[in-house]
Amino acid sequence: MNIGGIKFYLIFYKTVLLIRIFAPIFRQLISIKINMSNDIRIKKGLDINLKGEAEKSVEQAIISNYCTIRPEDFHGTIPKLVAKEGTVVKAGGVLFYDKSNEAIKFASPVSGKVIEVLRGPKRRIDAIKIESDKKQSYQDLGKFSLDSTKGEDVKAHLLSSGCWPFIKQRPYDVIANPDKAPKAIFISGYASAPLAADLDFTLQGKEAELQVAILALGKLTEGAVHIGIGKNSNSPLAGLSGVTYHKVSGPHPSGNVGTLINKVDPINKGEVAWTVSAQDLVIIGELLLTGKFNAERVVALVGSSVEKPRYFTTKIGSEVATIIYDKGISQDAHVRVISGNVLSGKHIKPDGSLDYYSNVISVIPEGDDYELFGWNKPVFNKISTSRALTFSWLNPKKQYNLNTNTNGEHRAFVTTGTYEEVFPLDIYPMQILKACMYQDLDEMEALGMYEVAPEDFALTEFVCVSKQPHQKIIREGLDLMLKEIG
Repeated sequence: MNIGGIKFYLIFYKTVLLIRIFAPIFRQLISIKINMSNDIRIKKGLDINLKGEAEKSVEQAIISNYCTIRPEDFHGTIPKLVAKEGTVVKAGGVLFYDKSNEAIKFASPVSGKVIEVLRGPKRRIDAIKIESDKKQSYQDLGKFSLDSTKGEDVKAHLLSSGCWPFIKQRPYDVIANPDKAPKAIFISGYASAPLAADLDFTLQGKEAELQVAILALGKLTEGAVHIGIGKNSNSPLAGLSGVTYHKVSGPHPSGNVGTLINKVDPINKGEVAWTVSAQDLVIIGELLLTGKFNAERVVALVGSSVEKPRYFTTKIGSEVATIIYDKGISQDAHVRVISGNVLSGKHIKPDGSLDYYSNVISVIPEGDDYELFGWNKPVFNKISTSRALTFSWLNPKKQYNLNTNTNGEHRAFVTTGTYEEVFPLDIYPMQILKACMYQDLDEMEALGMYEVAPEDFALTEFVCVSKQPHQKIIREGLDLMLKEIG
């Protein structure tokens, strides 16, 4: 053997020896990395600290005389009426079903009589108003045992009971298509939006319902059920079996389910993921345990215009007036009432109703007054990501009393790089917004449109110097893709 061969043999021998020595260490490091990968740390974003956070106390809201269900809460659904005017229904009784998929039924949150069906152009059903009998008699939907049951049985039970609308899907952010199995199911148990309801508090004592709901959902997918919880929280969701946990930290939108999907298992073309809100798990779990459709919500009444912000127990679709006017808000107060959070919630009238998916009622001052040369002087009472004439960055923990004023008017897009500072998804926000506006389906698809929802762009809309309606643009883009690609 020549000298070159001997050197090669020695090098090879030393390499094999080193691999054998350090292999256990490498395996341990890889294991640590895998365990750490469940921690999601968001750096890009913006926490908007507003006055009016709800105190940790719960009251029973005044029982509402009326319950209103609006099909517009179920985007893309074409309602086919079952309970017409004069029909007496029980809680859990079917009000209507989706014309495009008759298996998806929508249940009444209360027992009572359908007194009015409000219609819009072309006899479109805008709302179904039920006069509650306040006795709350329930339709017996039957207890459901998960022992030795298949996913199809669970699916059929959720569809027939009216609980299926609580399951939404990406892409398109609509009610999940029961004919397409998801690759995974995602649940956010960490709320980071301004004045959001504290899920650690609202879910207390509901561990049994949560566990049953999780086990049922686990039968609907071959993938995992992913749950995001706060890094230092004592969430009732923690400790449940059959889930994969992710500890989430960082500024808003770290609590958005879209952020969880993007960081854990992004959606590609042809893939489907389902999402369920944490409070809706309780309704699903109670249905399986008791056979009752109990559409109860623990709702946070928040905002700087509320005298004593706190939590209330009420029903989906109840009149918000039973909460807001009973608790120190004058009927002639110049405020805006929002069903949901201030970034992505829906503006409702003071005599309106809680929408189907919200667990927050926000009440903030109406912003229809204007400051003379407000753009040309130092500002200390507003939030901005820019440091030009705005000094909110000096005191990041300060709480603000903001109103609805946009402080500017609609104009063409200006490239500033501001969106990227508050947008943690691995997507180009400016480019995808423009692609939606000029309706380029190929570009929308390539830029990641399949995994976004309007709420993911709430912060970019908030910081937009061009005052563009980002959430509306994304919603219209998703509708176009659903229509053309399906």
